Amino acid sequence: MKMAYPNKPNPDDRSDNVEKLQTMVQNTMENMQEAEETLEFSNAEERAKIEAKNERRKESLNSLRSEIEDESQARQNGFQE
Repeated sequence: MKMAYPNKPNPDDRSDNVEKLQTMVQNTMENMQEAEETLEFSNAEERAKIEAKNERRKESLNSLRSEIEDESQARQNGFQE
């Protein structure tokens, strides 16, 4: 009979977090731009939804940029698992 071992979490690999976060920022900015371009073809209800979503995206961008700073600082400080 085999012994069951509890699931072991994967090690925390932060080596490429800054790059992943930067990609997320770029994608979010592109999505915001695309949404802005659709505003002229939108009715009032759609426009309100798009504008609200872009506001949430702006908040996300601020959080992502803050996280990039944190991860960059951790990298400079030689983060080791």
